[in-house]
Amino acid sequence: MSKTRIEWIDLVRAIAILTVLYIHSVDGIYIISSNAIVNLTMISRIFQYASLFIGRIGVPFFLMITGYLLLDRTYNDEKVMKFWTKNCKKLIIVTIFWAVVYAFSITFIASNTTTISPVSAGNLYFSHMWYMPMIIGMYLSLPFVSAALEKFNEKTILQATTVFSLLAFMLPFISLLCDMHGIQNVTIQYCLGFSGGIYGVYIILGYLNKKEMFKGISSKLLGLVAIISWIICIYFQYYSFVKGYNFFLWYEFPFILTGSFALFELVSRIEKVRCFKVVTILSKYSFAVFLIHNLFRIPLLPVVIKSPFPEPVEALILWILLIICSYVAAAIIYRIPRIGKYVLYM
Repeated sequence: MSKTRIEWIDLVRAIAILTVLYIHSVDGIYIISSNAIVNLTMISRIFQYASLFIGRIGVPFFLMITGYLLLDRTYNDEKVMKFWTKNCKKLIIVTIFWAVVYAFSITFIASNTTTISPVSAGNLYFSHMWYMPMIIGMYLSLPFVSAALEKFNEKTILQATTVFSLLAFMLPFISLLCDMHGIQNVTIQYCLGFSGGIYGVYIILGYLNKKEMFKGISSKLLGLVAIISWIICIYFQYYSFVKGYNFFLWYEFPFILTGSFALFELVSRIEKVRCFKVVTILSKYSFAVFLIHNLFRIPLLPVVIKSPFPEPVEALILWILLIICSYVAAAIIYRIPRIGKYVLYM
């Protein structure tokens, strides 16, 4: 199998899903703790802030993989229709199916537990479903983006991506800084047209990685960028907390972009992945696990939250349980004759 697969891509995909499960575990524990008005220690808060950066690299990794694998292709009318049928049509059906499953799950949980309110249950259950319409929209546009990229030199594409990144990431960051320091209603108007916004930038970066546009950057510098980005994200969250400003770390934050890209580029330089058989399994079921893991998060939360451990330990326990349950369930569902692989979009 290692001869027919790109090993480091499987590694990135495995890391991406594990970080998604990790941040959902951390979020679950801290949301319940906040509802219970628990006074978090400084160590616990720093753990939460550090974890948010780790968890936020998952989606950029998935998007950069998409750009790496799907943008460097030639599409015609026939291939576009096949691509849409294979990816978009089936993905829409899968999205609707799992939305219905989660809707019934919320009703069941809300009527059988007092630990988690219906509103919290809904937020936790659907916390990952925003990704589905976003990636469907990206898939619809990918053939046209790919055709456009064929017409231009990689350096031109890099220059355009740099400008788009400054518009999509730095201008909102400037507005955020102004708002935090009492300068209200500073809105900088800009329009990225058909670029795909911040998610489109991540996809294009994956494409540029395949074109080896960043090979001149040393691995040491990339590692330094990743570490500095992580520290800035932690500090910015803590600074916002001290100032009493409601800040939510999301994918438009510029240091999520720099940190996730630096790590993606670093992993892409790995020639031989250790324990590749394990990595392959983690990668194979990654999207299936993404779809189903929240079915286990809610039932596990009340159990884990009653443990005598502090929040960081509870989050790690929940993460491990979530990995085990989600992968076992995905493997079982996948083996259901005729429907398993379609329900999991495998």
